Amino acid sequence: MDGNGRWAKAKGLPRIAGHREGAESLRAVLKACAEFGVKYLTVYAFSTENWRRPDEEVEFLMELFSNTIDNEIDELMENKVKLHFLGRLDRFSDELRKKMSASTAKTKGNDRITLNVMVNYGGRAEIVDAVNELLSSKKKVTEQDIQDHLYTRNVPDPDLLIRTASEMRVSNFLLWQIAYAELFVTPTLWPDFRRNQLKEAIEDYQKRVRKFGQTEEQVNAG
Repeated sequence: MDGNGRWAKAKGLPRIAGHREGAESLRAVLKACAEFGVKYLTVYAFSTENWRRPDEEVEFLMELFSNTIDNEIDELMENKVKLHFLGRLDRFSDELRKKMSASTAKTKGNDRITLNVMVNYGGRAEIVDAVNELLSSKKKVTEQDIQDHLYTRNVPDPDLLIRTASEMRVSNFLLWQIAYAELFVTPTLWPDFRRNQLKEAIEDYQKRVRKFGQTEEQVNAG
């Protein structure tokens, strides 16, 4: 969800205004995903590197996470959204971790759409954590073994990766899982990314041929 800071700067506003508007975009995109029949939405909310940002901004983001959980939990329940927070959660305050855990437990039975919020997350860190879980097994490690120990072990790999703000990199996001994901890059900054922009990305995706190492002829024949 990139471009919050640039959006705010272009409007002469503080960066935190961009993050606040970005939260509104997430609400709109989640609603549109449910409307379009998308079953899993995974968003990159806070990376392992984001702790390096100015203290004031980090503190605001922690407060935003906390307030968003409080403000949105009833609507998530009403719309049958299952919520997961994935990443190295032990870095967060006890209070915030309790809110994350409580909201995850409360939405556990929901089945319309799953929202994975990646926080204190890094793709390399996730693979390291998975391997460390496997070290005690004393057996040859397979791809499936690692897959079964990722944070996203119960979630299908993404079909579509959307990069906002024209960023031409994956930024340490789901490095294992996006091996065959289709990429869609848009110049739209995240605070301006809403239903219509999501619809455009999905329609573009639907025109593509996913080959998974095969030829196009093989795919069409299958």
